[in-house]
Amino acid sequence: MTIKRAQRPLLNRRLDGFGTTIFAEMSALAAATGSINLGQGFPDTDGPEEVREAAVRALRDGRGNQYPPGPGVPELRQAIAAHQAAFHGLTVDPDREVLVTAGATEAIAAALLALVEPGDEVVALEPYYDSYAAGIAMAGGTRVPVTLRPDGDRFVLDLDELRAAVTGRTRLILLNTPHNPTGTVLSRAELAAIAELAVERDLLVVTDEVYEHLVFDGEHLPLAAFPGMRERTVTISSAGKTFSFTGWKVGWVTGTPELVDAVRTAKQFLTYVSAGPFQYAVAEALRLPAAYFTGLADDLRAKRDLLSAGLAEAGFRVFRPAGTYFVTTDITPLGGTDGFAFCRELPGRAGVVAVPNAVFYDDRAAGAPYVRWAFCKKLDVLAEAVSRLKNL
Repeated sequence: MTIKRAQRPLLNRRLDGFGTTIFAEMSALAAATGSINLGQGFPDTDGPEEVREAAVRALRDGRGNQYPPGPGVPELRQAIAAHQAAFHGLTVDPDREVLVTAGATEAIAAALLALVEPGDEVVALEPYYDSYAAGIAMAGGTRVPVTLRPDGDRFVLDLDELRAAVTGRTRLILLNTPHNPTGTVLSRAELAAIAELAVERDLLVVTDEVYEHLVFDGEHLPLAAFPGMRERTVTISSAGKTFSFTGWKVGWVTGTPELVDAVRTAKQFLTYVSAGPFQYAVAEALRLPAAYFTGLADDLRAKRDLLSAGLAEAGFRVFRPAGTYFVTTDITPLGGTDGFAFCRELPGRAGVVAVPNAVFYDDRAAGAPYVRWAFCKKLDVLAEAVSRLKNL
């Protein structure tokens, strides 16, 4: 006897609506049309040669070719702790307060799976990196967006709107600064207000700080350093953006032993461990002289200025980023209202690919006229893109 079950979609309903990412779609479009890809945020050159050679040396020496320790290799955990102390004045125990992950994306997913239960609300700044929405959904949480809105040539956070978004069901705030895609870098006053709110309402905070060294205006300040935040903040960063080895997927979590233990419990059932030899290389990268980090920001600042000026000359309204390696523009001065249509037509019109910001919004209408451009490319590539965009 055959038992027939009620038909239902194969995909877990929590992931309904999460198809192929826009980055994959636009990168495929760039490849198919031979366009300059300013959509997906990856550099078109590798990072420091000595870091790449450190990975080769680790491979040849047999370090990391088998399973590394679950929390990460000791050399990397020690380097992460030293980095937090040197750049941010944070004292971190490398043995109990550091966890190495498969990039920041896994760190975010593991933190949400560990800390959020069905019915919990998670407040996130909108527009947001697309994995945030998926991570919250997989954890069974409810996403509560607080929208960054244009003000002059930048996007700003309304602290009153943030406070109003917190309810009795709020479990945590998911914070990203420097912020992708808008390039906003939250100020000391804004972070102090967020810290005060978290302490007052007894909230956890997960901070995505992968662009911590890509700041051009202002300064990056870890929320964990603010009063009352050390014991309630999961701090996340990674090597990909800082060292231009995005394919290595080496990220990390720092926090109190209790918070790190919670995240590790979820993480161990995702990848368990990863990137063994690369962990040794990233340990060496984190110990590069301070001049490397300032040089990185200076180089990207020049690229920001080149692309921003070119986009403005082409007719876009440009929001000048204080950090990250993305520029957001408004297409309405060019007569556009639909970022999706604009980005899909752009390769044919100008031979350039960008990403529609609407994918980063719950309210697609709010993000409809905005388009994101990546400037982590060679100067001659950016100059060529600017030249092509003049045809618009």
